[in-house]
Amino acid sequence: MQGTVDGFSYGLVTPLVAYLMACLGGALGLRCTTRSMLVTQSWRPGWLALGSAAIGSGIWTMHFIAMMGFAVKETPINYDMWLTFASLGVAILMVGIGIFIVGYRGASGTALFTGGTITGLGIASMHYLGMAGMRLNGKLEYNTLTVSASVVIAVVAATAALWAAGQIRGFLWSVGASLVMGLAVSGMHYTGMAALSVHLHNAPGSPEGASPAALLAPLMIGPLAFLLLAGVVVLFDPLMVKGKPDRRLTENKPGIPAHPAVPHPGRRPQRPGHRRGHQSSRTPQNR
Repeated sequence: MQGTVDGFSYGLVTPLVAYLMACLGGALGLRCTTRSMLVTQSWRPGWLALGSAAIGSGIWTMHFIAMMGFAVKETPINYDMWLTFASLGVAILMVGIGIFIVGYRGASGTALFTGGTITGLGIASMHYLGMAGMRLNGKLEYNTLTVSASVVIAVVAATAALWAAGQIRGFLWSVGASLVMGLAVSGMHYTGMAALSVHLHNAPGSPEGASPAALLAPLMIGPLAFLLLAGVVVLFDPLMVKGKPDRRLTENKPGIPAHPAVPHPGRRPQRPGHRRGHQSSRTPQNR
């Protein structure tokens, strides 16, 4: 028996809130990635890790907010806690790999393609692993062509986002890029949901696992709190907003002069111990 799938059981509320969460995570992650390119090597891993966690948390939160509006009319839907947790870990890990590649190799050429592909596959893996965590009285089946289209959308969106992160520009640039990124991630999610069909079983009772209200709502508190904390970090770092390099960090390193000494033509180098303003009392002798 074919189940009746409804991805908008709460109307446009869940898609809009999910889109805003994807945009928030994308904006914070892009600014952190851009900031990592403007600091010394010692600070770079921290900014890249923060950006990875922000994007991964934003995408994961977007997915499960959208899933709260998903229903199959003939059966209740529960969720497996460990697979749900695992989908968050996969999102942060694979997004992090892509961001670290671009952060250290640059947002162009092979590095951009590799980083974008890994990040996009991470987004798609998070989505379908989260779907595998659903428990209902039925079997999930996917249309292969539509699933492939959703993966392509994820890879293209991730590559474009990493390219935007490599453009060292102002905050408004990242806001615009994050709006496009949020649209692409939401498009990937609903394309993947369009590939889904449910074949119902005749098993009575409620499926195993926790209900969305009991599991998803408490689980999303952590990522939401983290995104708010990351937002505070962005707001209180002026360079994150302006997108300008910190010359004090990049140039004035200990033991390295900020500007190389340029010899003046016609002037002999001073001997050690020779002080400026004192001339030798010796005069050249005529031979």
